[in-house]
Amino acid sequence: MKSTPILQNLKLLKEDMENKGWVIEAFTFNYKSISYIVLVKLYVENEKRPEYALLKLEFIKANDSAYTLTVHANSNQIMISAQILREFFNINFSPNLRDILQQFYEYFSGFIPTQVNPNKPDNIKKLMISSLSKSDSENPDKIYCYTVKRNSNNEKRSPFNDNKTQLLRPALYARFKEERTISFCYSLYPQNEKTDEEILLNFGRRR
Repeated sequence: MKSTPILQNLKLLKEDMENKGWVIEAFTFNYKSISYIVLVKLYVENEKRPEYALLKLEFIKANDSAYTLTVHANSNQIMISAQILREFFNINFSPNLRDILQQFYEYFSGFIPTQVNPNKPDNIKKLMISSLSKSDSENPDKIYCYTVKRNSNNEKRSPFNDNKTQLLRPALYARFKEERTISFCYSLYPQNEKTDEEILLNFGRRR
């Protein structure tokens, strides 16, 4: 009888993310009295990935967002050297390192959700939005939506712009969800932010 992969939940979460149109998800992970936020990222079209990699994980120390580790992973393992993993999580060295890592995987697997959770605290949303902005070659501090635009040549909005707007402006996103050639524009400055009504009115005038 074939055994279930130790990180099987990653595969289930990936499938749920794809079904719901998310390229990023996040959850908390506590290890040795230290809290981490884990960003789960799907590979996008044409993105390079190691053979057998399923998705990317970014571990971020909850009280120090500069302390991070980004890895490739699949349902069997985190694809990084044992030494780097051990040093990042302060896993004690042992002659039975394989057993120690197995224990770590088993413990970590208990934190991995199998479905997207739409209700996240602000600190986790902030990290997700920052990551999405960087992936879209945008300044992560651009969080103030001021207009929408129709892309030239019927180009679809990026999945990063899509997910960022779902997190920041869910009601506005719902109005344009099915219009995939429309992107949402963000500013660094709060004074530039517009209400949904203002954005819709201005968009209507341009049509």
